[in-house]
Amino acid sequence: MHSIQARKRFAIITALTAGLGLLALTSVASKADNKPAIEVITHAGAGGGTDVNSRMMMLRGRRTLKQDMVVVNKRGGGGAAAMNYFMSRPADGNTIMTFTVGHAITMAKGKTKLKVEDMAPIARGTNDPQILMVSCKASPYKTPEDFVAGMKKGDKLKFGGTQTGTIDHITVYLWAKRLGVSMPTYIPFKGGGELATQLVAGTVDVGTLNLSEAAAPVEAGDICPLVILAHAGMAPIPKAKTAKSMGIDLVLSTTRGFVTHAGVDSARRAQLEKGMAKAMKHSMYQAYLKNSGLDTTSPQPSGPWGKQIRSMVGEFGPALEEMGLK
Repeated sequence: MHSIQARKRFAIITALTAGLGLLALTSVASKADNKPAIEVITHAGAGGGTDVNSRMMMLRGRRTLKQDMVVVNKRGGGGAAAMNYFMSRPADGNTIMTFTVGHAITMAKGKTKLKVEDMAPIARGTNDPQILMVSCKASPYKTPEDFVAGMKKGDKLKFGGTQTGTIDHITVYLWAKRLGVSMPTYIPFKGGGELATQLVAGTVDVGTLNLSEAAAPVEAGDICPLVILAHAGMAPIPKAKTAKSMGIDLVLSTTRGFVTHAGVDSARRAQLEKGMAKAMKHSMYQAYLKNSGLDTTSPQPSGPWGKQIRSMVGEFGPALEEMGLK
């Protein structure tokens, strides 16, 4: 979230989290007296996107689980510090980690001893599909089909993304690989806001962005989303098509969700999943999704969330190795 509008939304969400979090703590205190608090581990500092997402789930999660929940921020190593701390905690069902696409990349790089099989997925919280976008005015590509045809023909394009070795960088590599063409020139930027600005300015031909990052210039008609790397289309951008609908099997997202230890018994895992799913159906969490540019399909149960985690780590490992970044 890098536009002025997004920053305002972020400020509202942060204030809501802080204020209602205190109320939630008070309201469940009598119910949670005899239970230990659930630790919710995040790799972000206080106020970071993952931290806010965790706290928004916790607003109602404390009530639905009838148990207090506290955030434990463990920054460093692209999530490695959080994952290593997670591994040190007992598998008693009172530890949850907010798992992100960044964690999957760090695992794929071998920078933590944590393995997919060490985790039990609980529920997905947010999902922001990767979208390939162009400048509406400057780009010769007016349709998704034009864009794909141009790449397959050998058009030399400059792609932009957020930094190196990230989901954006991997997206560009895998997109080119699926089309059977060489890796395009990739230009890293500090953030999505800068990338969106440079895409409009013509510094790059294609931007790898999330809709939440580029909502303002998309609404203004400056940036045109062409290809969505998701299973389904997105209502705000009806002219964009999914890669899968064009016969290109590539689904990638900036995503966050929750996991516990694989050793936690099935009854406790089911209890956590039920409580957190109910919390994320509440109007407060749904408002947070809407204000973040996301929709109601973001929360998903443990089955599809676990499948997505395995797919990410499995896909990223070979890609990073081929890119010389592992």
